[in-house]
Amino acid sequence: MEPLFPTATGAGPLVEARQLVKRFGTFTAVDGIDVEVAAGESFGFLGPNGAGKSSTMRMIGAVSPPTSGTLRVLGKDPVVEGPAVRAQLGVVPQENALDEQLTVSENLAIYGRYFDLPRSVIGERIDGLLDFVQLAERRDSKVDPLSGGMKRRLVIARALINEPTMVLLDEPTTGLDPQARHALWDRLYRLKQRGVTLILTTHYMDEAEQLCDRLVVMDRGRIVAEGAPRDLIATHTAKEVVELRFPHDAQEVAAAKLDGVGEHLEVLPDRLLISADDADAAIREVHAREVEPSTVLIRRSTLEDVFLRLTGRTLVD
Repeated sequence: MEPLFPTATGAGPLVEARQLVKRFGTFTAVDGIDVEVAAGESFGFLGPNGAGKSSTMRMIGAVSPPTSGTLRVLGKDPVVEGPAVRAQLGVVPQENALDEQLTVSENLAIYGRYFDLPRSVIGERIDGLLDFVQLAERRDSKVDPLSGGMKRRLVIARALINEPTMVLLDEPTTGLDPQARHALWDRLYRLKQRGVTLILTTHYMDEAEQLCDRLVVMDRGRIVAEGAPRDLIATHTAKEVVELRFPHDAQEVAAAKLDGVGEHLEVLPDRLLISADDADAAIREVHAREVEPSTVLIRRSTLEDVFLRLTGRTLVD
């Protein structure tokens, strides 16, 4: 498939960070991380709110200078060459920040002018981008009545108006319903197929598994794991997870009885999680120990289980 935009070339990574630190007063948001992102890669920062994901993205996006460490983005120093870096980036922020009293096409046209693009070029790109994000029929509609999913797709189109080398997406599907999330995933996956380099932050493990070739798991400003989603799951968890729920006053007693069942037992406020390569055998052992949960659910292990195993916290903490 032909690239949607010209793909960055060269042997070096598009993003290279070494011992990157970001502090706000006495608070350390990013605490000495090392990151590399290759051309054409879909790379993710996974972690709960406050993990340091957005602070890292702002440094990569050349809008927030690092406190210390080294950072190269597209072969440039974003502190010294910020305008040149930003000219090659597409940015999808957490907030849409659209002008809701203008039409869909007018929002794109105004943004294109920020990059000093000729009106004729902007017009051509608007046509192609609205087709790509499936909003061609709404080009003359005001933004205000659009659904949340449509607005988010419009923000992605806006981020592509300058034909960027790399696209930064900060929590791209937060607040969307499942149908809108899957529609947006489809557009992002198509971008990835066409050779566009994507860097995204998310606290949705299914989103990271769907979109990321490689990711880092962050907690309290540090990287606690790095790799391809499937490799992280295979390395840090068993194949399956058994979720057991109990009446509130029975869970503590059940947890004491189930110590040693499976490969790992995790006690959460509302349920017990047993990691096991053989979930059915684990359930038989639960009953053998005369523990009767209210509900039993078997599922495959996910990135959230990786995070929980490494930090003792869930991705929504």
